[in-house]
Amino acid sequence: MNEPLLHVQNLCTVFETRGGPIKAVNNVTLTLNPGEILGLVGESGSGKSVTGFSILGLIDPPGRITRGRILLKGEDLAAADPSRLRGLRGDRIAMIFQDPMMTLNPVLRIDTQMVEAIQTHRSIGKREALSACEKALADVGIPSPAERLRAYPHELSGGMRQRIAIAIAFLNRPDLIIADEPTTALDVTIQSQILSLAQTMCETHGTAMIWITHDLSVVAGLADSIAVMYAGRVVEHGPVRDIVERPMHPYSHGLLQSVPGMNSNKSRLFQIPGMTPSLASLGAECAFRARCKKQLSECSVAPEETAAGPRTFRCHNPMGHTHG
Repeated sequence: MNEPLLHVQNLCTVFETRGGPIKAVNNVTLTLNPGEILGLVGESGSGKSVTGFSILGLIDPPGRITRGRILLKGEDLAAADPSRLRGLRGDRIAMIFQDPMMTLNPVLRIDTQMVEAIQTHRSIGKREALSACEKALADVGIPSPAERLRAYPHELSGGMRQRIAIAIAFLNRPDLIIADEPTTALDVTIQSQILSLAQTMCETHGTAMIWITHDLSVVAGLADSIAVMYAGRVVEHGPVRDIVERPMHPYSHGLLQSVPGMNSNKSRLFQIPGMTPSLASLGAECAFRARCKKQLSECSVAPEETAAGPRTFRCHNPMGHTHG
């Protein structure tokens, strides 16, 4: 059996604060194969973005990875030195940010930025690099790519800038791309185009992708598998169809019920009661207990991970289970 492209094993990322250490990522394990798209889903503060930044080695003090391994093609990124990580970022592993202006420098033309992204990692001339950049823009559906290369970011629409950010991420044919809610600020039509584009690019180039989002409906038609995060932990992980059609964790079920269109026209949009807990005050109990309608006395102790066929979950009283 082939080794997975990415294997995140028991990852813990902690932020030191005056009130004590906060486990933003708590014992997370993920596996990703070449060409696979993983949807990393959860509310704000669940730890999904910190997981992505941890994989990229972009955690700054007071944050630090305290435990775990991040194996990319067998190489442990958690143990790599900063110079090695700089060499990998933008080459073998890339990121698409929620705001494309996090990627694009507002005072430099698009061609300057894209050529630099290629020449930083490959020894090619400027003419060859420009040709590769023009093709990359054409691949993401940008009309008149040669003209767009000469533009500044502020001369382009938000959807166009996000396409360019995606083109830059794919420039060096990376093994892995982490997309941190890249369609949140776009209108629905452009959002659909970007999702379709990302899926096509991964299929074409065999690139694996982690798509971070708070919206399960976004990844339902995009991802191959889903990992649902809550309070720093993965509470359910499995094939997208299994989780969308038959979620086992009450939190996954609540996220699905909150999606417009999942409820009937005459009923109010479902809301998960309560608020996400403070990571600074998590006790020994299940973190979702205070918001859960299926809680039991056993929930005073956080559940261990349980395997059920191709998926895993952390719950003492999963959906579809009648407690005797």
